[in-house]
Amino acid sequence: MVESLNSMLVNARDFPYVALLDVIQEKMSKWWNDRRIIAMAITAPLTPSRESEFRSRFAQSNGRHTLQLNPVTYHVKGGELEGVVDIFNKTCTCKEFDIDKLPCVHAIAAAHHAQVSVYSLVSPYYTKEYYVLAYGETIYPVGSQSQWDVPNEVHKGSFAPRS
Repeated sequence: MVESLNSMLVNARDFPYVALLDVIQEKMSKWWNDRRIIAMAITAPLTPSRESEFRSRFAQSNGRHTLQLNPVTYHVKGGELEGVVDIFNKTCTCKEFDIDKLPCVHAIAAAHHAQVSVYSLVSPYYTKEYYVLAYGETIYPVGSQSQWDVPNEVHKGSFAPRS
């Protein structure tokens, strides 16, 4: 992101501060709106990058041997690493599920065995709904400096730091 902002500001670096801030606001508004349009057009349940990763893990989960240990815990074997999955607490001994908050291959196999929707195990932060909400607000221009509502303390420059 820093590189993007840096390259965007190459021609605007010598502008007065207010003009420079206008350039930044305009670009951020465009980026924000572009992402909002992309988010609203998504047809999958998850954000594009998470859906891609999820589908890859789903494919890798096929053919794994799953043994139910108790109502919420499953031992999943197959592949390079086996795992013990707790569907209720959304954890796996491989730690991938715990860290990513996206079901690992073991959790997907366990959910399939338990007849639980694998999407119910995904963190809501990866869902289309949250993606749309993240870009739901609009970034408006600040407007002309003559229209700003600036408190008197700021005009006078007489404000004390918070303690």
